[in-house]
Amino acid sequence: IEQLLKTLYQQYALAQTAHQKQTTLRDIAVIELLFSTGIRISELCSLKAMDVNLLDNTLLIFGKGRKERRIQICNEDVLNILSDYKECFRSQIDQGGHFFVNVSGQPLSDQSVRRMIRKYTALAGIDMHITPHMFRHTFATSLLETDVDIRYIQEMLGHSSINITEIYTHVTT
Repeated sequence: IEQLLKTLYQQYALAQTAHQKQTTLRDIAVIELLFSTGIRISELCSLKAMDVNLLDNTLLIFGKGRKERRIQICNEDVLNILSDYKECFRSQIDQGGHFFVNVSGQPLSDQSVRRMIRKYTALAGIDMHITPHMFRHTFATSLLETDVDIRYIQEMLGHSSINITEIYTHVTT
């Protein structure tokens, strides 16, 4: 994750055109949000502009079965990136209503996020197939490693059963 994020930020710093800078900023916001919240890729792609509240630092997530949950974003750097992204893509977001959009205002698809991850994984020289779900696992595992209560993790991930969340305990052991 660290190498992937480092590469993303390097690409942003090296961007030659306004278009490159804009799309790399969006890509950073996507990857940072996946990692810092553990949301599913489908939840990220379906986020509406009104679901992202940068005043109270929360996301309103509609998970599987349209179950609703609210996630607090605690990382100040992630909040700053999301604010920068929102400002940069304001007209496209307003046009389509989704929070994460491409440059023509269409919502990002699961496939476009997967391509994005593959692109930066290759640029980072990571010789491993990274999937969006790995960010979710990494998020949950890192919470478990810092002794966060498993029921809280269950709630954050939107799991209907604690048994699903307990899978992560086997990863950490």
